[in-house]
Amino acid sequence: MKRLVALGLCTALAGALPAFAAEPKDADNTARNVRDRDDRTVTPMDQGGSAGDRTITAEIRKQITDDAALSMNAKNVKVITQDGVVTLRGPVKSAQEKTAVAGIARKAAGVKRVDDQLEVERNP
Repeated sequence: MKRLVALGLCTALAGALPAFAAEPKDADNTARNVRDRDDRTVTPMDQGGSAGDRTITAEIRKQITDDAALSMNAKNVKVITQDGVVTLRGPVKSAQEKTAVAGIARKAAGVKRVDDQLEVERNP
């Protein structure tokens, strides 16, 4: 009896998998990552090595991840600091999130300027 129940459950779950696979995926960065391979785009590999740059990036990252109102996409944006200039890159869910993340960066101690390259996702 247990085998029949387990087999029925597995069959039901297997039938549901195509429905999950058909849902649109959230924030696929594949095309952006290919674009970022040229030398003109700032990537996390360009993070400044000074203690000040590392501190700025760490503080911004902490503020972003601690903000419960932000989506997971916003919490995963790239934060790159070079000589006090912070570059923000990646997708966010809304214009409000874009403003909130950029505001967090602008308020961090030691920031000279913020280059906001955040992209608001298009609604399907």
